[in-house]
Amino acid sequence: MKDIARQSLSIKVECMDLLNNQIKKEAHASATYLAMASWCDQNGFFTGAKFFYKQAEEEREHMMKIFQFVIDAGGNALSPEINGISHEYSSIVDIFENALDHEISVTKSIHNIVMKAREVGDLATEKFLDWFVLEQVEEENTIRDILDMIELTGIEGVGLQIIDGKINDWID
Repeated sequence: MKDIARQSLSIKVECMDLLNNQIKKEAHASATYLAMASWCDQNGFFTGAKFFYKQAEEEREHMMKIFQFVIDAGGNALSPEINGISHEYSSIVDIFENALDHEISVTKSIHNIVMKAREVGDLATEKFLDWFVLEQVEEENTIRDILDMIELTGIEGVGLQIIDGKINDWID
């Protein structure tokens, strides 16, 4: 029989549940970015495709980072089911506007978990999420910069090629 110390979790159940939901969001983001990469490839935005393939990998890494934290904190990390991935986009602008909406949603979710961690006194979860809070600032800023570039360059003819080439600036 396990003793009481071994049965207790270092993560608060409320935070674990929210983190499992975030795992699902990150998996969904990864799959969404793969769909966006595919659309870019099919429509001649090859650098845009490269950008979204990289984003898909990053989102999976985020998912795994959260997954491992839940495990390390004694919680039960759940492997997410992924559905509802759109493959239909009308333009490169539509792709990046959807990406920005998605990143804003992820930011709100991360902030919500941080606030819950503070409320229930789960300091480890709050500290763990510090990196994600700053990462989301970077993610949103990158997408906004790309949308600004698209607006300045235009979406006709040569402008599309310039946009695709400049996206390379945001790929590490």
